[in-house]
Amino acid sequence: MLKACLLLETFRMCATGRQSPRRHPGALPLWRRILTLKHAERSAFLQRRLGSGNVPSSAQVYRRLILLSRPYWTRLLVGTIFGILFAGSTTGLLVALKGTLARIFDPQVPLAAAMLIAGALVPLAVLRGVGYYFSVYFVNWVGNRAVMDLRNRAFESLVQLSPAYLMRRKSGDIISRVASDTTQIESAVSTVLGDLVRQPLAAAGMVGFLVWLDVRLALISLLLFPVCLVPVLLFGRRVKRFAREGREQMGELVSVLQEAVLGLRVVQAFNMEPYEMERFRRRSRQVFSRVMRVIRARAAVEPLIVTISVVGLAAALVYSRWSGMSADEFFAFALALVGLYEPVKKLSTLHLVIQRSTAAAARVFEIVDAPVGVTDRPDAVNLVPPVEIIRYRGVAFRYEREEEAVLQGIDLEVRSGQCLAIVGSSGSGKTTLVNLLPRFFDVTEGRIEINGRDIREYTLRSLRDCIGIVTQETVLFNDTVANNIAYGKAGASREEVVEAARRAHAHEFISRLPQGYDTVIGDRGVRLSGGEAQRIAIARAILKNPPILILDEATSALDSESERLVQQALDELMAKRTVLAIAHRLSTIAHADQIVVLDGGRIVERGTHDELLRRGGLYRYFYELQFQRNTADRND
Repeated sequence: MLKACLLLETFRMCATGRQSPRRHPGALPLWRRILTLKHAERSAFLQRRLGSGNVPSSAQVYRRLILLSRPYWTRLLVGTIFGILFAGSTTGLLVALKGTLARIFDPQVPLAAAMLIAGALVPLAVLRGVGYYFSVYFVNWVGNRAVMDLRNRAFESLVQLSPAYLMRRKSGDIISRVASDTTQIESAVSTVLGDLVRQPLAAAGMVGFLVWLDVRLALISLLLFPVCLVPVLLFGRRVKRFAREGREQMGELVSVLQEAVLGLRVVQAFNMEPYEMERFRRRSRQVFSRVMRVIRARAAVEPLIVTISVVGLAAALVYSRWSGMSADEFFAFALALVGLYEPVKKLSTLHLVIQRSTAAAARVFEIVDAPVGVTDRPDAVNLVPPVEIIRYRGVAFRYEREEEAVLQGIDLEVRSGQCLAIVGSSGSGKTTLVNLLPRFFDVTEGRIEINGRDIREYTLRSLRDCIGIVTQETVLFNDTVANNIAYGKAGASREEVVEAARRAHAHEFISRLPQGYDTVIGDRGVRLSGGEAQRIAIARAILKNPPILILDEATSALDSESERLVQQALDELMAKRTVLAIAHRLSTIAHADQIVVLDGGRIVERGTHDELLRRGGLYRYFYELQFQRNTADRND
């Protein structure tokens, strides 16, 4: 219907030789109304899906999981062919067994010939083992590779999401989705794929064989069980070792993920998304390698056990000749040995595997499908320094799904080289105000301009290249001191790193570390004091050398000596830059060119330090309150 309407409308426009005139929305052409309606229906559907927390059906999720293996269909096809070989050789083994029974138990056949006939079954067992091994390997390769791709896609989506997405979720839950849930999905993509290929064919062949023969079942011999334990114990040790290495690599993977989640603002502010993606891919490839070692060891056990069993079966054939066992009794034994137990057992558990795995997959797909909150416009241009002026024009902001605005009616102007200090009580909107500048969020109303142009008209990369951030919660990574300082400036030389550290008053304490600039500082810089970690972050911003600097209470929660050193580093960093500083200690902003006081998301006062003190308003109240607290601390 839609295609027909489009065709008719196109024909009408071509016949009249003109475009359709502009109409009132209610008088739009039929094809436009249909397109609008379908877009509205799709948007409403997505809103219901995301808003209500409903998840798609298991069939829909599993279909997406299967589609993940599409790029590797050739390997999947090879695995399927070997699966058919496995199933066919299993049935063929029974057929060959039946065909040899009469000759084996024929007294006219010499013993040597009987032994030769029995030995002919071994190649069929080897063929079955080869089919099983390569079927398991190739199908599991496809499954685990698809899981690796899904894990990478989830992480790539995660580091590009707006911080608002993380604010509504626990970081541990997100880590679990990307790391642990994707591991569970392996069952759905590899185990299920393999069993759906092998087990129905094997079961069908053996059921048909049973119906055709109509034989009795016999007791299962336990003679070969101790021998079969040998490969299990042998490969079990290897599986245990490889599995332990795999879990260790998974721990490293989760560590990278956690750092990226907790440091997402720094990752985005320094345009390090590609670096983190590659870092994550590298760890992910290591996990993939360890998993495949485990699978290879596990896959080798089954054919060895089967081969040993069939060798024993061949020996039992000869023994049956000596013992006088009837052919019917021996065939019941052979049938029970090969039996229907394994395929029936695996097929009976597929439903539970699919349900468990698709539940995990739905959680991962929620991250993969999450809309990126802030993106580049199609016609976005690069922001090229210098930055002459920053303006907030009637800016208002409210978080998604919240009615109350965090900021309202914000009008600001900061010229090149000036320092704007932002003061206010907790929850007044200070951090939100500065987070709008690098577009961690987009304004709800109004606009923010740099050099007279809306910042949404600039590319995110070029905008954030011009902004450096130092926050009260210092974000450092489990890497060397040098790499933490150089974070955000690819290819920085050691001389540049050292110079940035000197200017941040960090070189002296770095030189005292065990390996100096090559010292690994631990997760989030746990081996450093608060003041030392803060000076590393300042050195990072100095090395980046951005024209705009955001300071988010950078000296809060520090002792007096650390605050003095950090403040000296900040003075070096702020020189000749446009600065937006959130102030915790008002003494640090006394020389700011302009101070604004926020209350309830609105600017209630603005001026210099001296002007605001003379007015006797909220700023003076904060100042006197802090002065009294400092006096009390000194008296204590």
